[in-house]
Parts: sequence; structure tokens; C-alpha cells
Amino acid sequence: MKKILLFAVAAVMIASCTQTGKNGTIEQADERIDSMQRVLDQKDNEINDMMSTFNEIQEGFRLIEADEEKVTLAKAGEGANQTAQIRESMKNIQERMKHNKELIAKLQRQVREGSSRSAELKKMVENFTKELEEKNNELQSLRAELEQKNIHIAELDQTVATLNTSVDELKQETQQKAETISNQDKELHTAYYVFGTKKELKANNVYNGGKVLQSNFNKNYFTKVDIRVDKEIKLYSKSAKILTSHPASSYSLQQDAQKQYILRINNPDVFWSTSKYLVIMVK
Repeated sequence: MKKILLFAVAAVMIASCTQTGKNGTIEQADERIDSMQRVLDQKDNEINDMMSTFNEIQEGFRLIEADEEKVTLAKAGEGANQTAQIRESMKNIQERMKHNKELIAKLQRQVREGSSRSAELKKMVENFTKELEEKNNELQSLRAELEQKNIHIAELDQTVATLNTSVDELKQETQQKAETISNQDKELHTAYYVFGTKKELKANNVYNGGKVLQSNFNKNYFTKVDIRVDKEIKLYSKSAKILTSHPASSYSLQQDAQKQYILRINNPDVFWSTSKYLVIMVK
């Protein structure tokens, strides 16, 4: 096609030179030859650009056909590799279809706006447009053929992802609730006790002016206990007086073999119902 255009331009140049020989000077003929050369160069550049676009479009269609063949082969397979191959090939086909569409539009502009408006070029563009439409129809048919399976896979992936998310959220929520309940349970069944001499209790603001726990007492001085578990407190003293208020029926003070007192809590719920702090003065 390029040779045809060059031949046509050369013929015009020869005819022009012949006419010039009859009616004009050699200088005028030279100017016309230079002008014709510029036109020829312009046409040559345009044709080279068109041929480059032409070749790129053809290569695009070749790659599309290659990916279509891959999809056809992958459909006969099974498993995750088959699905991945189909998805990858379909993605490539769509991208190349888009690129070829852009190139054909560029070629149409070149034919419309360029100096070369041969019927052969126009026909070439029409053929490319037709081929693109045919490939698009093939792609739609291929999509329809794979649609049910692809949708199923997508829904399965989404279902699994949603299920995993729901399970994770449920686990997290359950764990948070369990931790909250556990913390509440611990707090509910936590109590504090301390035993010490009068001097020690005063030093920690636990006992002042005959009153107990009236000012900012030192909470770190107390020992934390679980009232469900800790039902005996050894006082290591032969003298013990409970300063906080606790129902008398819920506990007893007993001496061991060394005559040292041990506080035994018989009914923890009742014992700790009036105060979660226990203060005992010893000597």
C-alpha cells in the first residue's frame, strides 16, 4: 500500500515537471519539485505512522486470540489453577480489547485528518472496526458461558469471606463479653483485708481517732482475696479484734495450737455483704 501511494505521488511529480517544461522556467520547475518532495515526505511519515498503528492493532488481535485459546483450554481443567488461568486470560482480553479500540480510533483520525485519504486505507479501518466488533461479540459469548461458574466462584469467595468475618467478629465479641463477665465476676467476688498493730494501722490511715477507714487510707496496704476461695485468714497473733462491721454469725475467731488466732469465714456472702474491706487489729 505504501508503494502504491509513493508511485501515485511520483506520477504527479512527473506530470508537473513536464507541464513546467512547456510553460515555465527551470527554476520554477525546481521549486515545484522541492514542493512535491515535501509533500512526498509528509505522506511517507503519515504512512509510516499508520503502518505502525496497523501493526500494533494486528498484534493486539493476535494476543487476544491467544488468550481466548488459553480460556478454552482452561475450561477443560479443574481446581484453583483453572479458575486463576481463566480470570487472568479474561482480564488480558478485556485490556487488549480496550487498547485496540483506542488504536482503531487513532487510525480513523489519521485517515480522516491526514493528506492520504485512499479508499484502501478507509477499507482497512472498516475491517479493523468490524473485527473488533466480532471479537467483542465473542467476548460476550465467552462471558455468558463462564458467567454462571464465575458468579458461583465470586459468591463462594464472598460467602467464605463473609463467614470468616462473621466468625471472627463473633469470636471477638464473645471474647470481649467473656472478659467483661470475668472482670465483673472477679470484681464482684473480690475483697480486701488487713491486720496490723494499732501503730501500723494508724501509719496507713486505716485507723484514726477510734474510727476505721474514714480518711484516705493506703489501699496498697491491703491484701486482695477471692471471697469464694479465701475463707481462712491466719492472724499470727494471740490478740485479735475485728474493727470493721461484719455479721457475727458469718465468721468465727479460733485459736490454733500456738494460741494464735485464725479468722474462719463460714458464710462469705453474708460476711462481705456489709463491707468489702476487713480490718483487724492485732498485738
